[in-house]
Amino acid sequence: MRSMKRIALVVVLAIQTGFSQNVPIRHTYYTAIFSESLRIPIVVKWWLTKEMVSCSQHLKRTNKFTSDPLLPRYTNLNKDYVRSGYDRGHNMPAEDNSCNEIGMKECFYYSNMCPQTPKLNRGIWKILETYTRKLARLDDSVLVWCGSVVKLGRTIGPDEVAVPDYCWKIIYIKDKEDTLAYVFPNTTTVSGNLTEFRVPVDSVEHLSRMKFVLDR
Repeated sequence: MRSMKRIALVVVLAIQTGFSQNVPIRHTYYTAIFSESLRIPIVVKWWLTKEMVSCSQHLKRTNKFTSDPLLPRYTNLNKDYVRSGYDRGHNMPAEDNSCNEIGMKECFYYSNMCPQTPKLNRGIWKILETYTRKLARLDDSVLVWCGSVVKLGRTIGPDEVAVPDYCWKIIYIKDKEDTLAYVFPNTTTVSGNLTEFRVPVDSVEHLSRMKFVLDR
């Protein structure tokens, strides 16, 4: 697995079908590129530090899903998820923000959500979220990119929120200069352990039509 010493994200989105009107949104702890046409974030990036997950008293999860005040027209999506059969899947997890009230509030914006099957969201995806926090505690800080790939054109709700066919994550461990990459099918049968879904970074680049490069 190749390492990335100083990393920047170069996003090449226009070539993928449906990737139009992509809007960058910056919040306190995460930056998202949100597709107005698909109604989901294409990629979300954040640093997760030991300090962010090591406070003495953690906040309770709020579950206050809401539109993003920076893009309210395209993120007023609560009605789309109701009785859809899909979870409101976090890109940056709520538990990553459990030491900060602002972070907890902002991570529940729909600019940080995509439809995930309960099998994925509550299963192997959650296991990777927990593992990422473990890495942050052990190695001080990790840089995370998280995103979705839409191929089949499935949607939910009156706003036709796109359902990802794949959800992926890249984790750069700063102190070790090591990189982990994972791709998961967003299906009702996805199961297994993390090693089964680990892939080279190149595989995520090919699937997502994005390029992750060294910032020289």
